[in-house]
Amino acid sequence: MTEHDLPPHPFADLIGLAFDSAEPGKSRCRVPIRAELLNPHSVVHGAVAYALADTGMGGALYPLLEKGESCATIEIKIVYLSSAHEGDLVCHTRVIRKGSRVAVLESEIFESDRLVAKALGTYSIHHG
Repeated sequence: MTEHDLPPHPFADLIGLAFDSAEPGKSRCRVPIRAELLNPHSVVHGAVAYALADTGMGGALYPLLEKGESCATIEIKIVYLSSAHEGDLVCHTRVIRKGSRVAVLESEIFESDRLVAKALGTYSIHHG
């Protein structure tokens, strides 16, 4: 499965989020930083990093699902380590564990080579 096999994602399109890769158990996605994504302090709004983590986690998990299965976010905890200002935000995600009903994933979000956020997510897996 490739990123082109992922279902349409209108919200991702809205913020300019695109996948560089989505394969079983890991993904890489990015958002170009632009003025519309900044907060009043001229740094990227935290919700953009959260959206990258959430969408990246779905992109890493989705290729592992069986036909007829779907997934949904149960929770994501995110730690913001630094602000981001320019270039691209890039999210690297990997599946830590996938069970039959729950999966745990982690994402790291970078601006250039600088780690700006780290997230841990739990997803439910729905059958049929």
